[in-house]
Amino acid sequence: MPELPLDQVRTLLAVVDEGTFDAAAAALHVTPSAVSQRVKALEQRTGRVLLTRTKPVRPTESGQVMVRLARQTARLERDARAELGAGDPAEPAPLPVAVNADSLATWFLDALTRVPEELHICFELHREDEFHTLTLLREGAVMAAVTSSSQPVAGCSVRRLGRLRYLPAAAPAFVERHLAGRPGTPLRRLLPDAPVVCFDRRDSLQDRFVRRLTGGRRGASRLRHHVPTSEGFVDAVTAGMGWGLVPEPQALPRLAAGTLTALDADRTIDVPLFWQQWKLDSPALAATADAVVAAAGEALVQHPRRPTADD
Repeated sequence: MPELPLDQVRTLLAVVDEGTFDAAAAALHVTPSAVSQRVKALEQRTGRVLLTRTKPVRPTESGQVMVRLARQTARLERDARAELGAGDPAEPAPLPVAVNADSLATWFLDALTRVPEELHICFELHREDEFHTLTLLREGAVMAAVTSSSQPVAGCSVRRLGRLRYLPAAAPAFVERHLAGRPGTPLRRLLPDAPVVCFDRRDSLQDRFVRRLTGGRRGASRLRHHVPTSEGFVDAVTAGMGWGLVPEPQALPRLAAGTLTALDADRTIDVPLFWQQWKLDSPALAATADAVVAAAGEALVQHPRRPTADD
């Protein structure tokens, strides 16, 4: 393959980040025609289609490789200039990271406050389900991710963070209305028919809990509400819209206040979390990783879990 001109590679990255050729042209201070010509020239050099011309544009599988190259090159160039004293020490250093909503709402922001301010890192957070954050890492959209997978993406390293524990809970009035049943009626017979709150259509935690509870015979109720924010999810459960699996850091204060009731104190679901990042010798990435691991060590479950609904 011929040598890849960096201006063409950077232009491809700008198109992907900005979403359109026109927006990339404005960001690069060139004409849309120049942007189109650079991308076409890069596609000719590589012999691959690198972008799908949708709105917003999306990188193809080959384009993802080029996007990763562009982002890694930019990161290394910035770090090299800083070490040589040739860069502006106050120049912001963008660092895109994928993180799941529940981590973002509970412990992750505390981790970012531990990163030294003198690094001048601008965090660009992409909220995504922990089972899907790796997609953004593979696509080159982010340089690091909080994920549920311990299998490293090609070119990435992995560090264990711990387990985020979820407690099955509901509002006291909801329990009285839907789960009191006849005296002695087990929860496994009542819960499958009770209204449930889910994060979105990909949220399977509630179904997993009920299947384990019923030996795989039932899932959660079809009467389900989708509330796609972590705070909104907990508020919906607290308001009595349905029961749900609430992250332990959010559940404990409400359980203590009596606004939530634990449905089964002996059954929980623990979701393992890992930190995956590109294998780059970058001070910004290294400092962020250390801060994330330290904060996770304090906030997440580290010891072997007790028997849960998954056992």
